Amino acid sequence: MKFNWNMPAKLRPYYQQELATYHTNWEKGQVVQAWRHLERAHILGQPYPVAHTAVHWQMLLFGFKTRNTREVLGQLPRLLVGGIKSWAGMIPLGNTGGANVHPLKPMPIPYDLQQIIQAAH
Repeated sequence: MKFNWNMPAKLRPYYQQELATYHTNWEKGQVVQAWRHLERAHILGQPYPVAHTAVHWQMLLFGFKTRNTREVLGQLPRLLVGGIKSWAGMIPLGNTGGANVHPLKPMPIPYDLQQIIQAAH
């Protein structure tokens, strides 16, 4: 079991850029693209408790803003246990974090994010 806490400094700008792009897309009314960047931020942040929890918080807010009850209800348990599972190194790599996927399902990591993750470590 690997205990994680802080996101590597080399990875943080990419994570923050995904969140910034989410907000930009949201403000432009580009809801589908906005969600995609939340998913990408989730992939980058999921090994780190604070970043992982912050993305699930944004996903919960997205659910409220889009009046998506399934997303809201799906994010509540993820908010409660996601950070703990990150800290303990027990996350399903590549999982995009939305209520539309099982919370324990590993998923392929997009190639560009694989490269970013590898370079940061």
